[in-house]
Amino acid sequence: MSEGGRTGAGAGAPAVDRTHAVGLLAGVAAYTMWGFFPAFFPLLDPAGAVEILAHRIVWSLAVMALVLTVMRRWHELRAVDRASWGRILGAAVFVSVNWGVYVYTVNSGRVTEAALGYTINPLVSVLLGVLIFRERLTRPQAWAVGLAVVAVGVLTAGYGHFPSLSVILALSFGMYGVMKKALRVDPVVGMTGEVLVTAPFALALLVWMGAVGAGSFTAHGPGHAALLAASGLVTVVPLLLFAVAAQRIPLATVGMLQYIVPVLQMAWGIVVVGEHLDAVQWAGFALIWAAVIVFTTVGRRGRRRGGRSPHEPLPSRADGARDGGSDGVVDPT
Repeated sequence: MSEGGRTGAGAGAPAVDRTHAVGLLAGVAAYTMWGFFPAFFPLLDPAGAVEILAHRIVWSLAVMALVLTVMRRWHELRAVDRASWGRILGAAVFVSVNWGVYVYTVNSGRVTEAALGYTINPLVSVLLGVLIFRERLTRPQAWAVGLAVVAVGVLTAGYGHFPSLSVILALSFGMYGVMKKALRVDPVVGMTGEVLVTAPFALALLVWMGAVGAGSFTAHGPGHAALLAASGLVTVVPLLLFAVAAQRIPLATVGMLQYIVPVLQMAWGIVVVGEHLDAVQWAGFALIWAAVIVFTTVGRRGRRRGGRSPHEPLPSRADGARDGGSDGVVDPT
């Protein structure tokens, strides 16, 4: 009996290892793709941020419609209740703001500000959790959040202006996480719903831009049109990879992988775009990273000691079907 049990456990271990390996590879691939987004969106010039956002929504819907057709899951979308559609609409608004501001930030040559937004995003999500869901912070975690606020002040002095784009990126995705937290819908179905509710507006905008000659889709050759259409695939693929990762590896691991994004984006901004950071800006980023390291370290210790980190909420009915992208985990687009 016990020998058979050992055999069963031994047979199951390689499968668990494979599942973890697949999840880890998917997570690294997703965050690496997000990290190199600053290389893609400038290729869409001369399309502006609003036009690019509209194309991302419309072509993402086309990709997700294909995915749901192949998976035969349209019935799940039709079964979504009215309250969930309200949360999907809220999530769609916030993620659309995030996408649009990100494209504008990157295409205006301010890649390091985009990187800053996604560096402070987890801490902003924690603040929203405290304010909205009454989640608790330990004293070291509260100090880490305070340190991040000081860092933003230092960066304001370094940039010569308040890093508003960074803060909008962090807040918009933080609020996206708030909407998703109580959403009991599968990630694939939920994402389809998000682009479905915004697609009519995006399509109407593209039609209007084409009619008045303000659009670029048909004005700059088939290569430009193909790149705009590819924005849907570029948007959806890392999100689907992220969903695979979130289902197969611990959330703590997913949370650590997210820092691939700001590191790659900052490197791209400095090395490729040629952005310059002075001593004050470097000091601000150093304070941000110190806050992130403190917060992450304290959170991991809390999980090792007793399972639930002090800032995590008590379980709710919605937590069992939480969509990928909540709990401060970055979907950095």
